[in-house]
Amino acid sequence: MKIGPSSSVDLKRYSAHPDDLEVLYGLPKQVLFCKKCNMSNQQPMSSNEYAHSNQSRKVTMQFDDAGVCHACNFNNLKESGEIDWDDREKELIELCNQYRKTDGSYDCIVGGSGGKDSAMQSHLLKYKYGMNPLTVTWSPHLYTDIGWKNFQQWLHVGGFDNFLYTPNGKTHRLLTRNATINLLHPFQPFILGQKTFVAKMAAQFNIPLIFYGEMPGEYGEQISHKTSSYAGKDQNAESEGFALDYVSKMDFRDIYLGGKQMGAYLDEGVPKVDLMSYLPLDPEILHKKGIDFKYLGYYKKWVPQEAYYYAVEHTGFEANPVRTEGTYSKYNSLDDKVDGFFYYTRWIKFGVGRAMMDSAQEIRNHHITREEGLALINRYEGEYPARYETEFLDYINMTRDEFFETCDKFRSPHLWEVVDGEWRLRHSPN
Repeated sequence: MKIGPSSSVDLKRYSAHPDDLEVLYGLPKQVLFCKKCNMSNQQPMSSNEYAHSNQSRKVTMQFDDAGVCHACNFNNLKESGEIDWDDREKELIELCNQYRKTDGSYDCIVGGSGGKDSAMQSHLLKYKYGMNPLTVTWSPHLYTDIGWKNFQQWLHVGGFDNFLYTPNGKTHRLLTRNATINLLHPFQPFILGQKTFVAKMAAQFNIPLIFYGEMPGEYGEQISHKTSSYAGKDQNAESEGFALDYVSKMDFRDIYLGGKQMGAYLDEGVPKVDLMSYLPLDPEILHKKGIDFKYLGYYKKWVPQEAYYYAVEHTGFEANPVRTEGTYSKYNSLDDKVDGFFYYTRWIKFGVGRAMMDSAQEIRNHHITREEGLALINRYEGEYPARYETEFLDYINMTRDEFFETCDKFRSPHLWEVVDGEWRLRHSPN
């Protein structure tokens, strides 16, 4: 789909001398691509979403002197012998022995939607390590048919108890619209809930152990392979997006949701109670209740494709019958109709789309070559997610023209140029 600039775009910003091109979001001015996996150094790392405004600056993927990204170097540790996976499993068994309950109550909690990762994670804990996990789900914006089916299969074939939480639909749509307008980040309200809901449920039910999935370093976060958990109370997080204490030092009215401060919502008449679902639990409560946080990927070697096969076999997980737009995959992130626009808008802002992210991951896990990854990027990167366009635009109350005009406001001139009347990225891996 060829897309040209909106009439409101100042084309002079995109036709300046290369040395004078504006750089948005604090991204590196020089665009580089990993020598092994093709990932861009413009790839943003996780951040504190409660401080995320249109003025925020991003921490991005780090490269070593050989031009290799941190994610590749981290993943190499899984194969190099630096990590003794037998010893790590013994640690997991000891951890489970420490927390396992015998009175029939829940001894750990797993968040997820019934996708391949949460399905494998919960099934391993219950059926291999003898734990009794409660699964909890923060609802997608708009369930896809295959997403809802896999959610049901997870519970009925896999065999799990589950709490599904659906936030106030009116408020969720408002925040999603604002996140799109202010941040070009339509997935932010879901991310906020996904990150915080598990901890709230653990505290509610006095469940002492929370399991998350893979180690963040596998995707390039500056977190050591020796780190098994989130930073707890009075600990400094290695990466800003992987902490528990997000807002305690902020005035309530200064907290951002959807790129807009809480005080502005309150002044406009949005009830405080309708916004509370998106805020994190006070870490002091978790500390007092002695709730521990662990990455299962610290203990078990995490390979996404193997998680897919495991979920198919044990929980009835099904891949999408059609290819996911923007990439070649059929089994990643299937449950939300907004998901495709999350990846599309990241491509607009950072020049990093879904095909680059998926292929980089598979290169790191030795499933495809770098050359195959390049071919997949060239074929699918930046594809417009038209399948659910009508539902998405209705959800955020925008027309297509309004959405494209919004996208154009977030294109960094150092990444984008206009050639023959259409947008093109200035740089691509080769």
